[in-house]
Amino acid sequence: MIMNKSIEEFKKAKKYLPGGVNSPVRSFQSLNCDPVFMKQGKGSKIIDIDNNEYIDYCLSWGVLILGHADQVVTRSVSNSIRNGTSFGTPTVLETTLAKMIVDSVPSIEQVRFVNSGTEAVMSAIRLARAFTKKKKIIKFDGCYHGHADHLLVSAGSGLATFKKASSNGVPEEFVNETISIPFNDENTVNTTFNKFKDEIAAVIVEPVPANMGVILPRANYLDFLRKITTENNALLIFDEVITGFRSGIGGIQSFTGIEPDLTTFGKILGGGFPIGVYGGKQALMSLISPDGPVYQAGTLSGNPVAVTAGIATLEVLKQNGFYNTLNKKAADFESELKKIIVNKDIQINFFHSMFTIFFTNSPISNFNDVNRCDFKRFARFHNMLIEMGIYLSPSQYETNFI
Repeated sequence: MIMNKSIEEFKKAKKYLPGGVNSPVRSFQSLNCDPVFMKQGKGSKIIDIDNNEYIDYCLSWGVLILGHADQVVTRSVSNSIRNGTSFGTPTVLETTLAKMIVDSVPSIEQVRFVNSGTEAVMSAIRLARAFTKKKKIIKFDGCYHGHADHLLVSAGSGLATFKKASSNGVPEEFVNETISIPFNDENTVNTTFNKFKDEIAAVIVEPVPANMGVILPRANYLDFLRKITTENNALLIFDEVITGFRSGIGGIQSFTGIEPDLTTFGKILGGGFPIGVYGGKQALMSLISPDGPVYQAGTLSGNPVAVTAGIATLEVLKQNGFYNTLNKKAADFESELKKIIVNKDIQINFFHSMFTIFFTNSPISNFNDVNRCDFKRFARFHNMLIEMGIYLSPSQYETNFI
């Protein structure tokens, strides 16, 4: 496959952008090759600047559940742009999308729009600390909740101890109140709550982790997190930036019956435009300014174009049979893949229309398991698929999407 233009453009980009990209994983650094520059997408396909076509299983990292350039979304956005792109005032559109979320998500009575998943999580944690009047946060190794300083904590050794920052430029003091522990390990959660009795403000978790590849929670694990946070007067925060509206209207909580105190959304909810949302019961959300003392603001929060795209997307998702069709496609795809990989030292974790192919002969249930995978083999596999016109998310740590 000829990629001369992508190679040339990457050389130019590195002159003006750090690493030639605006998000590190796009650089293909872990794959030991140059990234592919895209110019167009339609449905399940994308086309690069050398006119090579790919089946896209990355879908802008899970954003495009309707595929590229969906007609309903693009038509709505086109009409919205004609009326103006930003006002910095309230709009009826914000209320419309907010009501759609509240009507869909069992645990939410009010929401606040922001511009990214990072912003949503950062704001939700601030709110949790204000509500509980406690400081410490529990997160899980391998779960990524954005690049706010206090959440850039390195994966741990399996001990419930404070970790170091996983990025230069983050003062140690910023992560001293963040505890990172293994996912799917109830004993370590219990130990942590016992060790830091009456100090933990919240537990934040991706209910189905998707930032170290797809990891399925063990049976009753999410119920356990709900129970232990309630018993210790801590809040449970579901980070559904990736999983939200991916498996069904209302997020994972809508079919597990487990209601967190706060939820963050993004990705799909923007219909291809930048958006973030956090929400919960009115008693919690009333602490946010201007009603309460927890300050958070943003010039482009509730941007009319992004909100319009979100409304259009949710209207399609709410149509009868949408998720049945999507999940049937995913199940058929999973079945065929598993026929191919028998006896090949490969694990595939599927959750509805999300999946990750892990190059290992052992089941994957936490970050330590992922780190034992054969990353060089994944790189060879990914690069071969590129040559065949198949585009997966370019990292063993990432999730793919139907």
